[in-house]
Amino acid sequence: MDVYEAINTRRTIRDFSDRQIDSEVIENIIDAGLKAPTNDHMRDWEFIIVSDMDTRAEILKALGRVTSRSDVGKWLDSWGAADKDQRDMYLGAVPKQYSMLYRATCLILPFYRQDGSLLEPESLSDLNGFASIWCCIENILIAAAAEGIFGVTRIPMGDEAQNIKRVICHPDTYIMPCYIALGYPIKNAAIIKQKEISIKDKIHMNTW
Repeated sequence: MDVYEAINTRRTIRDFSDRQIDSEVIENIIDAGLKAPTNDHMRDWEFIIVSDMDTRAEILKALGRVTSRSDVGKWLDSWGAADKDQRDMYLGAVPKQYSMLYRATCLILPFYRQDGSLLEPESLSDLNGFASIWCCIENILIAAAAEGIFGVTRIPMGDEAQNIKRVICHPDTYIMPCYIALGYPIKNAAIIKQKEISIKDKIHMNTW
């Protein structure tokens, strides 16, 4: 599969089958992540693969178990979200936040080194590490798609980051930007339609 086909094939999946992923394939996918550009050329990235289900449950303790579509709809209304594609995406995604991480065939916790403050940076340069790890994560998702494996990310919210540190005991200088859940989709897995964007509407020549 060439890179354009992998990019066009990649989709967010939250319903995973029981089919296992070979450890060599997981290593190849993460290795593709390590090929991403990095700000300091050091690739100060670490990856924890959580295969033990008791550990996984403990890591996910700070997540809410269930959010109804009705509750999500009320939240979207309060947010002023009116676009149908956007609403459909949230309505399909939010109620599955716990199950998609717990039931994924492979749960990866990526970490990157952050020496300064992420939330109170002194300049944009302080966000270089954060930007670089997301290049790595995108490579992982595209490489997974090339293997017929799909996935989803979730950024930690509320007390999740503190709970992860309690369970994983990672160094203070490392931050986990998101969970990465990977797996083969179940038959007829829900694939929510992406909003269609015209490339011609997004390209500006010489000036805005």
